[in-house]
Amino acid sequence: MDLVLRDALVVDGTGEPSYRADVALDGGRIAEIHPEGSPGPRPTAARTVDADGLALAPGFIDMHAHSDLALLRDPDHSAKAAQGVTLEVLGQDGLSYAPVDDRTLAEVRRSITGWNGDGSDIDFDWRTVGGYLDRLDRNFGGQGIAVNAAYLIPQGTVRMYAVGWDDRPATDAELARMRELVDQGMREGAVGMSSGLTYTPGMYADDAELTELCRVVARHGGYYCPHHRSYGAGALEAYEEMVRLTHSAGCALHLAHATMNFGVNKGKAPELLTLLDGALAAGSDISLDTYPYTPGCTTLVAMLPSWASEGGPESVLTRLADPASAEKIRHHLEVLGSDGCHGVPIEWDTIEISGVSAPHLAEYVGRTVEESAAARGEEPWVTARRLLAEDRLGTTILQHVGHEENVRRIMRHPVHTGGSDGILQGDKPHPRAYGTFPQYLGRYARELGILSLEECVAHLTSRPAARLRLADRGLVREGYRADLVLFDPETVAAGSTFEEPRTLPVGIPHVLIDGRFVIEDGKRTSVLAGKAVRGAGAA
Repeated sequence: MDLVLRDALVVDGTGEPSYRADVALDGGRIAEIHPEGSPGPRPTAARTVDADGLALAPGFIDMHAHSDLALLRDPDHSAKAAQGVTLEVLGQDGLSYAPVDDRTLAEVRRSITGWNGDGSDIDFDWRTVGGYLDRLDRNFGGQGIAVNAAYLIPQGTVRMYAVGWDDRPATDAELARMRELVDQGMREGAVGMSSGLTYTPGMYADDAELTELCRVVARHGGYYCPHHRSYGAGALEAYEEMVRLTHSAGCALHLAHATMNFGVNKGKAPELLTLLDGALAAGSDISLDTYPYTPGCTTLVAMLPSWASEGGPESVLTRLADPASAEKIRHHLEVLGSDGCHGVPIEWDTIEISGVSAPHLAEYVGRTVEESAAARGEEPWVTARRLLAEDRLGTTILQHVGHEENVRRIMRHPVHTGGSDGILQGDKPHPRAYGTFPQYLGRYARELGILSLEECVAHLTSRPAARLRLADRGLVREGYRADLVLFDPETVAAGSTFEEPRTLPVGIPHVLIDGRFVIEDGKRTSVLAGKAVRGAGAA
């Protein structure tokens, strides 16, 4: 054997009670599990790690990650590796970098600068989903990447490619082209398709268009992962729309960052869960992910009404520069409730600037728009408009509109999984990027008892692995891949806070991918064991 983890408390991912055992690894897989008191000799190996006092779990799967470029530029990637994340799902919220042509690539880079940076440090030498996955595998001189990665086809990018930025139904030819792009992406290894239905241009798709694309995804055994049309006013109706749509298409549904936010939804998590339970009982295949925090995180431009973004980023800037158009945008934001702000009139005291692209705007970071406006003696919209224009739409925000009781109720649901939704850009990113998984284990399992340790680990491992249709990941089981986490259940905790969001967690001394240490004795090694994980429908 290559390695024995001696006297570990095995939390195997099934949700069943934990037990003490020696776990032997060989050739990147779990070769033997020898429970305490079992007959026969204990396994031996070239190296033994004393795991007494530590829990051994499958590697955590981040079902909602925004590391699409971070994995290419950062071989360390401790933001995720140090949390025990061994697999991330990329291509989220309907916007990412494949499939593209040259025009679409330039536009999507502009659109999500706030999520991933402008990409000026990246050689975009791919145009297809398969090309992107291949690039992950051959990155850093062919070594690979820090952690494993799966990919969702971004529906907004597909619409950008085939239709452009127009707010109109797709023609028959355009819809056929989108179906071709989704089919090709699934055959090349995507695990499903995502949407950002409060982001342009993906939000311009009607249900009939989305249903047709979901039928293609379903043929390949994938799932649909929508950021649906509202998390505020009309949130329940938006959830119901996705349930109905995917049931009609015969497609599995995974609800992205399934929250119930804004004042209109306080205490309404039970209504969402009743909707899901009814759909599950009727035969729908549904799962969801959440992050264990109340504030959300997105870009400032995402708050604008969708009509303001028609035509693409340059059109947005043109409208902001025009006084009449800018006043119309303000009215929609502050009075009517724009669709970008989920149908709820914006509250500027909940909008905290977390990152800017232009260095001269750094003074705004860490303050709400209302605070910055008051300091300047101006109305909040004046401040927000200046930020959007001078930062060329690259500003990221924290939106403090969540409810703790909703967070706790949703995370208890049997189809729940963990997803960080972690944006790694900005001077003051959301702490969920660095803290989601230890936050679940430390605060919500150990301190609050919302989930037992065993149940919590199942939510973070086997359940997402089942959604991804991974036959040999997500459990501590003989023959499975040795993607594993050793953590101290008594001390594991998120180090990241809203004040110091890039602080690494504590209580996670060892993380292995394919039996190789990526975190050893609490420190990042030089190992790049991550690869692209292709979907079950790949040709």
